[in-house]
Amino acid sequence: MSENAKVAIVTGSATGVGRAVALRLARKSVAVVVNYSRSEAEARDTVAAIENAGGRALLQKADVSDDGQVRAMVDSAVAEFGRLDYLVNNAATTFRVPMDDLEGLTSDMWHRLLDVNVLGAFQCSRAAAPHIRERGSGAIVNVSSYSGFSGKGTSIAYASSKAAMNAMTKSVAAVLAPEIRVNAVAPGFIDTRWHDGYEEIKVRAAAETPLGFAAGPDNIADAVVPLLLDNSFVTGQVVVVDGGRCL
Repeated sequence: MSENAKVAIVTGSATGVGRAVALRLARKSVAVVVNYSRSEAEARDTVAAIENAGGRALLQKADVSDDGQVRAMVDSAVAEFGRLDYLVNNAATTFRVPMDDLEGLTSDMWHRLLDVNVLGAFQCSRAAAPHIRERGSGAIVNVSSYSGFSGKGTSIAYASSKAAMNAMTKSVAAVLAPEIRVNAVAPGFIDTRWHDGYEEIKVRAAAETPLGFAAGPDNIADAVVPLLLDNSFVTGQVVVVDGGRCL
């Protein structure tokens, strides 16, 4: 690996948006830490795809809600590659609870959603920041959701967690400037395995989107990667990536 080659951690990169971002970064000569918590087979497949294309990858199991596991992942990344330049906080979880089913949304669900979607992103950012700062410049991108603006989605708790992530993006951007830029992307519907068995949702999303189709993971990677590698005067922003559906 070249001494000047850059390094990224992409959480939740076994499948979906995380995988798309990891593969895109690898094609741009960035070494990638592929993180997963449960989907080991898929994560290994992502690593293999990167390596088969001539890139470098490190497989790391870590539950981002566990600060000890997060710090160990970051330490392993720096030990393996000698540096850290970028972080993508993509790991997330959800529960499908109808918005009007207040009793169905349990305290345990709330805690798990906030622990992964909000605290997890904070813990990863906190652990990564000193290493990114050592490089003199770098970037963090949080994968949020338009649910954080609309208040709608798979549950009230999920929408709330993404609203919190949007606010946290701005707070952390102010704290980590000028060395580290921190932004978020807020997708609308994404055609991933989260929606397996819910084909009617995909059909409705495409019909309601001015651009005429439902986004796939690569469409979101189109927004994430430039916020990491380019856009040197952009920080503290939440970029909605929904094909105009919110218009």
